[in-house]
Amino acid sequence: MGAPAASTVADLVAPLADVRDGGVYGIDGSGDLSFVCWRDHLRDAAVLAAALRARLDPDLPPHVGVLAGNTPFFSCMLIAAAMSGIVPVGLNPTRRGAALQRDIDHADCQLVLADRDSAVAGIDSVDVESCSFTDELAEHAGAEVRFRDAAPDDLFMLIFTSGTSGDPKAVRCTHEKVAVPGVMLAQRFGLSPSDTCYLSMPLFHSNAIMAGWAPAVAGCSSIALRRRFSASQFFPDVRRVGATYANYVGKPLSYILATPERDDDADNSLRVAYGNEGAPRDLSRFAQRFAVEVVDGFGSSEGGVAIARTPDTPEGALGPLVGGVTIVDVDTGQECPPGVIGELVNTAGAGQFRGYYNDPEADAERLRGGVYHSGDLAYRDERGFAYFAGRLGDWLRVDGENLGTAPIERILMRHPGVTEAVVYPIPDETVGDRVMAALVLPDPGAFSAETFIEFLRSQDDLGPKQWPSYVRVAAALPRTETFKVIKRQLSAEGTECSDAVHEIIRS
Repeated sequence: MGAPAASTVADLVAPLADVRDGGVYGIDGSGDLSFVCWRDHLRDAAVLAAALRARLDPDLPPHVGVLAGNTPFFSCMLIAAAMSGIVPVGLNPTRRGAALQRDIDHADCQLVLADRDSAVAGIDSVDVESCSFTDELAEHAGAEVRFRDAAPDDLFMLIFTSGTSGDPKAVRCTHEKVAVPGVMLAQRFGLSPSDTCYLSMPLFHSNAIMAGWAPAVAGCSSIALRRRFSASQFFPDVRRVGATYANYVGKPLSYILATPERDDDADNSLRVAYGNEGAPRDLSRFAQRFAVEVVDGFGSSEGGVAIARTPDTPEGALGPLVGGVTIVDVDTGQECPPGVIGELVNTAGAGQFRGYYNDPEADAERLRGGVYHSGDLAYRDERGFAYFAGRLGDWLRVDGENLGTAPIERILMRHPGVTEAVVYPIPDETVGDRVMAALVLPDPGAFSAETFIEFLRSQDDLGPKQWPSYVRVAAALPRTETFKVIKRQLSAEGTECSDAVHEIIRS
């Protein structure tokens, strides 16, 4: 791989003009299918870029908010950015009111483009599906397909963090930050014009851009865009468009596995499912049931720490600690011995982290003394394999002892019938924090506290301070658009919530 091929998004997109077969599929909520070939898609992007340039004030940052589902328009916007230097700002349509306006203002968006399914009341936006916008684009018909000169460190896009522990931060995604993983994954999985990449994770999130859209573009593969993820339609869509590659983040594998089994589950075109944060027990189950290679990695929107699974990685582990990535004590900064929970850091520097937009304090907090601090907790075994232990904000302090949430969650997931387990703190004047767990079951009413207590007693690796004091039993939990549970909401609700709560007494 030559350096120029991996340096900018423009370098990845330009060859698509010569791709004779393939293009972009759009699958809407009703299942209707559309298709545009790559050559026409690039022409549409050139028109969009010209129309937006005519609107934008050249003396202000060329930032354009995008409130849209996974549609050909969103892909067109990304290509227009590669052509023109306009910076798309991915906006989360589940945010509302002042919170969403805060994101728009923080990112210095000159305007917001929205499709009808994603537009938010009270937010000033341009309807990209309106006749007036179509007429505006027509004024620039025939715009030249041309790519501006861009440097690898030029800003390509702003992507907000999920905001599970506070206000989202706008991550600076440079051309290199998008292009490098695109080329790497396309080469790793052998993506070519004969492949179709199925993309149903939200394009305002880094996983969809760097593990879905960019590898497809780098491989000159077709893309199938599902407007919004649907577990029941995942494999029908795959079969319909002949998809060979798909990306995921978080719980989608679990949701797909929860659909009724079929005799022809393994009869599909998908070769590879690549993503991160899949539940460890679901990786092998998904691979076996659907005859798909599942590759799960570990990383974040910031890109400062990345851990890849190797063939010898134990079940439940993230992968080996390499390249300056290690685990340190959160107070002293000293490297933790095996089995001790600490913070994942990159002692080699920032990695792919290029800073937050308009947030120097957050930059300084993330990169201290030349060391990148991920904010993720982990521990390692004697062989150097890392195990996720939760977020730094999830840290529980029970009777003077610091506990990570992820090890407790892994134990609770062993209980029969539990499809998801989430652990979080609730304040207690005596011990500091009490451990509370939320369990997701298909039939919450079938939960038995007595049976659950017996299960806990049988877990040899569950320490006394890890024992949950309360269990919330639910059919679903509050989560972000990228399927991450909003723990701060669960902690705030505590035992005063709409779901059944059981006190779990350890005797």
